Amino acid sequence: MRTLRATAAAVTVAIAAGAASVAAGRFASDAALKTRPGKPLPTEPRLTVHATTAGGITLTRTLASRRPGTYGLAGDGSHAVVGPLQSSVPHTADTVVRSLERVTHGSLEPGDKVWLTPNLYVGDPGAALGLEHADVDVPGELGALPAWFVPAVRDTWVITVHGLGTTREHPMNLMEFLNGRHFPVLDLAYRGDLGAPRPPDGLNHLGETEWRDLDAAIRYAVRFGAERVVLYGWSTGATMALRAAAHSALRERICGLVLDSPVLDWETTLRALAGARHTPGFLLPLAVRAAQGRTGVRGDRIAHAAHPDQIKVPTLLAHGPDDGIAPWGPSRRLAASRPDLVTLHTVPDAPHGAMWNADPAGYEEALRRFLTPLM
Repeated sequence: MRTLRATAAAVTVAIAAGAASVAAGRFASDAALKTRPGKPLPTEPRLTVHATTAGGITLTRTLASRRPGTYGLAGDGSHAVVGPLQSSVPHTADTVVRSLERVTHGSLEPGDKVWLTPNLYVGDPGAALGLEHADVDVPGELGALPAWFVPAVRDTWVITVHGLGTTREHPMNLMEFLNGRHFPVLDLAYRGDLGAPRPPDGLNHLGETEWRDLDAAIRYAVRFGAERVVLYGWSTGATMALRAAAHSALRERICGLVLDSPVLDWETTLRALAGARHTPGFLLPLAVRAAQGRTGVRGDRIAHAAHPDQIKVPTLLAHGPDDGIAPWGPSRRLAASRPDLVTLHTVPDAPHGAMWNADPAGYEEALRRFLTPLM
């Protein structure tokens, strides 16, 4: 009897431990599967505002606050745009001073907690950039997908699609550049975004299912006059572009891909996001398995879409070694394997999804060179 009781107790403990591990894995996987559009990724540190002056803002000294380039600065109820570090003012061991280009809304007060974001603009293309645009609905498999359409004269359209932690406001960083070269732009919100249908399971699938919304945008563009399309994606949006280029029924209309910070190894990305939430290392494999079980995400599908043999059109890869979410090794290998079609624009000191922010001039020159033959 004692032996039976001991065995039953051991089984109960094992079951409880197994259930706890499963629950912990699910919780850890939420870092990637429940990222909220427009909210900072867990890898982005909070900074403290120490002071503001005419044209300058003093922030906590971190690697993030010392990044080169131009960024949005978001807080609770505020948004501003900050430029590079100011070299003409003193910095301290604990603070740095960046140029303060504008405060879009709200106010910045000492003690406020803020974070850097790739989004320089808020609102829509008309309010933020003064560009003529239309609010359109793209018919998707889950329902209507809101999008902004910025008209122009070319019959090659650029379809833009944001990635992790951002919204369709993010592509507005390049919208003036594209409009100035007369490309019509269709800027898509997809499942899970504000105003778009909610995924049936409420989870982000890292492009695994979302690519079908981009496919719907291609059909919409062709229906309304696009002869060719360039797919321009950031982060998981770049993954969606690769999937669409490999599987869309209209893939022959795709004449180019621009992939910024592409997520080509979803397991590494999930581990990075979960780790940034202080998930213990021993739970990270459980998080990966939980994510796969909850979403059906399979790395071989992404690998197939990003296989060198699947690249059929000119492709610009913008990526860099300091991306802590999507490793640039796969991008570098892809570019090396297809030098006939793939160009790698390397951006140092740039966080995930912010290759343009770190070096706007260099990025736009690479983009200009790439797009000119596609006009």
